[in-house]
Amino acid sequence: MPPKKKDVPEKLPPIIGRMGTNLKVGIVGLPNVGKSTFFNVLTKSMAAASNFPFCTIDPNESRVAVPDERWNFLCQYYKPLSKVPAYLNVVDIAGLVKGAHEGQGLGNAFLSHISACDAIFHMTRAFEDDDISHVEGDVNPVRDMEIIMEELRKRDEEYIGKHYGTMSKSATRNDKKDKAEFEALTKIQHIVCEDKKHVRFGEWDVTEIEVLNQHLFLTAKPVIYLVNLSERDYIRKKNKWLLKIKEWVDKNDPGAMIIPFSGALETKLLEMADEERAPYLKEAGCTSALDKIITHGYKQLQLQYFFTTGPDEVKAWTIMKNTKAPQAAGRIHTDFEKGFIMAEVMKFNDFKEEGTEAAAKAAGKYRQQGRNYIVDDGDIILFKFNAGAGLSDKKKVK
Repeated sequence: MPPKKKDVPEKLPPIIGRMGTNLKVGIVGLPNVGKSTFFNVLTKSMAAASNFPFCTIDPNESRVAVPDERWNFLCQYYKPLSKVPAYLNVVDIAGLVKGAHEGQGLGNAFLSHISACDAIFHMTRAFEDDDISHVEGDVNPVRDMEIIMEELRKRDEEYIGKHYGTMSKSATRNDKKDKAEFEALTKIQHIVCEDKKHVRFGEWDVTEIEVLNQHLFLTAKPVIYLVNLSERDYIRKKNKWLLKIKEWVDKNDPGAMIIPFSGALETKLLEMADEERAPYLKEAGCTSALDKIITHGYKQLQLQYFFTTGPDEVKAWTIMKNTKAPQAAGRIHTDFEKGFIMAEVMKFNDFKEEGTEAAAKAAGKYRQQGRNYIVDDGDIILFKFNAGAGLSDKKKVK
């Protein structure tokens, strides 16, 4: 009888950025483009939003529940005592201005706030309002986006200049690790300093990504472009800048997402009574853009979640994309990972289609998965583990 083949773990594609589940999206743009207004309606908080530059100095941070019809369905089905959705962490960062990398407009502090985030909502203003000044004198979202993109690139260029000389000296000592880092930094320098491009547009191998993840360059962060329109333009889906913005993004950040929204409309909706909101949107023939923005912001962080369900609790557990079953179990409790035996998994769509857990089992859609199983977004999971690893059977979670 031939020997049993060993279960070889699948090689997963590397991810640029920090590893973890407490990642943040920063709202970035020039002053007075609507960042704090957007933050207020997104998090239903009351951060300062006034008509003068640098109203926001210290970054405001909050979290917002990720909307998901699957989570809503499970809560309605189980009617649990506790309901816990997934959350997106959002940071409102003060407006950058031209020359921020040189310290203009308190730029050094604000750029450091961006560095602490893992993805960017790049907000640009496409509405006219005589009562709200523009730091550049007039509304031109394409010019504004170029200013922000260039300030981030120049900050990375400045950072590389400080580290490149030091690395070149250490790389001469025949240390393989130092040489590999220096070679990666040389490639990064060529892209950022010579080609004048952003880090995320380069092609990187595993070793180079390890270097990138040590330095966390501003231009390596994924970006979603938010275009702030007047309520009228948002409802009629027309604005003279939209096509120009799309052309600019297609050329300078191909594949990036553009989401038009209206801070004025979202503020109005926030102030309405619940029973007034739906009729107003129906009459206007539009929908709020917030759910789309939150969902895509969460995905840009390379995050997803699985569900644990039951009458006590329905909870969405945030994990990194490509997380394997034992590490997912560790999100519930570290001992679940240590004593991992198996994961009993149902796909949400199978559960919804069959109607019950028992019916899903009878249909062969309730599967036992081992430690090399990569958790899919929206999996419903019951973990089995060795209680001797640190927990009693009473503490098993479903």
